[in-house]
Amino acid sequence: MVRWLESAGGPDWAGGIGAGEHATDALPVVAADPGRVHTEGRIARAVVENARDRVAALMGTRPRQVVFTSGGTEAANAATWGATRARPGQPVLLADVEHSCVRDASERLAPVVRLEVDRLGRIDPAVVVEAIERCSAAGSPPALLHCQAANHEVATVQPMADIVDACRRHGVVVHVDACASAGHLPLAFDELGADLLSVSAHKFGGPPGVGALIVRRGVRLESLLVGGEQERGRRAGLENVPAMIGFGAAAEELSRPGVLEAEAAAARRRTDRLLEAATVVDGVHGVGDPERRVPHIVCVTIDDVEAEPVLLGLDQRGIAAHSGSSCSSESLSPSPVLEAMGVDAERSLRLSVGWSTTDDDVDAFADVFASIVAGLRQLRA
Repeated sequence: MVRWLESAGGPDWAGGIGAGEHATDALPVVAADPGRVHTEGRIARAVVENARDRVAALMGTRPRQVVFTSGGTEAANAATWGATRARPGQPVLLADVEHSCVRDASERLAPVVRLEVDRLGRIDPAVVVEAIERCSAAGSPPALLHCQAANHEVATVQPMADIVDACRRHGVVVHVDACASAGHLPLAFDELGADLLSVSAHKFGGPPGVGALIVRRGVRLESLLVGGEQERGRRAGLENVPAMIGFGAAAEELSRPGVLEAEAAAARRRTDRLLEAATVVDGVHGVGDPERRVPHIVCVTIDDVEAEPVLLGLDQRGIAAHSGSSCSSESLSPSPVLEAMGVDAERSLRLSVGWSTTDDDVDAFADVFASIVAGLRQLRA
């Protein structure tokens, strides 16, 4: 069971629908069109705006800055579309450690200038400034710079504030992909000063199929999706009201005093244990920044053993993990993130924990990982 279903059962889950009602009792209301003036439509509108308030509170901004989307992928695409349409033909700056939706959307719409990263996957703010100045001197100042808040594969947290500050000083629109960090690290969008920020609900216990693009006050962008006046004319299409309720419920839970900090501390303790259990095995090495990382993800590489059989061995023992290997994903190519860092993606293993992960789950990994690797090395020998 995911967090949003549990939260949705409370008396205030739908922003005022009767206390004690079950979700199934209220589905005819939340399935109504929030753009209609009949009673059901007005209740649905109140539910959507209640969810928007909760998401805004978690993200540290005003409700009017929150544009609901179908997820982080759409939010990143909308940010890229709007920024490049405002400055057609001008380049987009990004590093290959960005998520594929950011890279692909940018390559489709504009010339792309690559930013190098160090061996931990970090972007140097000085490299950003140099790239901006180089493009501007050539007569083509950047239309947009992407900077993820934290990496989705190796967990490294970027020096986001310094990069945003550099972009603001040079008049460059900056989009922050916060999908891997929202709900795991504190975010204060208005204080950060970024122009755009994307977030996905399912990354912190909300339902799949809903996210948001946070837009700085005063920024005007052409909409990616047109054909309706939903979201104040910024994103067309009938609102996914049940998913928005879940998004708001998860955001509200994490906004309660001490909840995010407690979950982050528990996640860090568990991933520290996972990293220790993995790296105690000879030839297993941590990847990414060991200190400045999101608390719920760690990544390792394994000498002499490819990731795919390790993943299968773990899966047979009830442990789900992931890899940057092309064999373990829908992509036919190894992870560009790991390649940009000089890491062999075919031997990488990503381990993550969630709000429902227990110490027993970590113990289960620690009990079997070494024997799986040893058995595969024996076969190889």
